[in-house]
Amino acid sequence: MGANFREGETERLEAFSDAIYAIAITLLVLDLYDPTARGSLLLPGLVDEWPTFFAFATSFMTVLVSWMNHHNMFNYIKRINRELMLLNGLLLLFVVLTPFTTSLVSAHLLHPDATVAAAIYCGSWLILSIIHNFLWYNASHHQLISKHVPQSQIKRVAREYSIAPIGNAAAFFLAFINALLQLL
Repeated sequence: MGANFREGETERLEAFSDAIYAIAITLLVLDLYDPTARGSLLLPGLVDEWPTFFAFATSFMTVLVSWMNHHNMFNYIKRINRELMLLNGLLLLFVVLTPFTTSLVSAHLLHPDATVAAAIYCGSWLILSIIHNFLWYNASHHQLISKHVPQSQIKRVAREYSIAPIGNAAAFFLAFINALLQLL
């Protein structure tokens, strides 16, 4: 299970991951529609759809930041092992889940069960951020990072990545208080 692959064997993993991120971010747009198709005037219809646009924009930015972090992580990682591949797959599972959790938020934001939808959304990002940290931990503790990266840099990146689970945990708990607040 722990066999290392040769230096530079990250390209396929990165390409696959980029494709998944691109698909997930593209699927976010499927909840957007022309409100005149449902008999509404354009401007009032667009105003009425603000939860959908809001959920789309926040999810787009969140997926974009996640992709940027993933991309930056692989600037350091130069080898892979099976555990890293598995953790990366789990991370992508939650990236792909984002269009669904986003649609839950947009559909329920103005309803009594908005806190449940928001908690599901935030909970998935909490899990994703934890997996992201495990990914970095695996890479940094199994010699998967380039030999040219100083240990001080590896530790700095670990500290930076450790912030996301704290913020996502706070958002998860805030979701039970106010669904809209957690999305800001």
